[in-house]
Amino acid sequence: MMNEARHQDTGRLALAIGITAAGSAVCLATYFAVQGPFGTINDIGNAATGVLSAGLAWRLRRQIPGRAGNVAVGAAIAGAGLALVGSTLVVSGTTGFFFAGLVSSVGFAGIGAWLLVLNKCDTMAVILPRRLRSLGIAAGALMALGIAAVPGIVLGLDDMAAAPAWVWIGLLGWLGIFVAYPAWAIWLASVETRLDRQAIAVPDATGA
Repeated sequence: MMNEARHQDTGRLALAIGITAAGSAVCLATYFAVQGPFGTINDIGNAATGVLSAGLAWRLRRQIPGRAGNVAVGAAIAGAGLALVGSTLVVSGTTGFFFAGLVSSVGFAGIGAWLLVLNKCDTMAVILPRRLRSLGIAAGALMALGIAAVPGIVLGLDDMAAAPAWVWIGLLGWLGIFVAYPAWAIWLASVETRLDRQAIAVPDATGA
């Protein structure tokens, strides 16, 4: 019963991440097309994606053995905190969207580092399909590029038009956040749902 609940709860959390991240991407595209409140909705969605990701990292913390697991989960939780700060900065009007985006990029880099370690872990190889793990590794690697935005934060860059070219390396991480990561999360949700159904079916098959 505990295994069933674990798979079910993990699947729901992963699905929430996938839907929230994908919805944020849609809101951002809509904002650039028609303006309106969609930019703020995107910022809130980004923060929610970060917080939910910290929850998933904590739930799966035992899947990464040893000290590496502690470091990876810590990076995800710290990253979620930075993603929340980034969204708060722009929603409150404290900074412009560009500087806030740099802060969030670094935050999601921490989540990406956790995702990368998780999907390379041997314990996940037993549970997840190889292609799902490959997608998770690709998503994590893309998100981890956000660490390149650190110098932009130190320099206080908040003007997209005047930003140096190297800053965009860090912003490439959003391809992982908005595309590869939600795809991985939704796929993970379907795998966890299948495992949950298998766990329920086993007692019936044995007559228990």
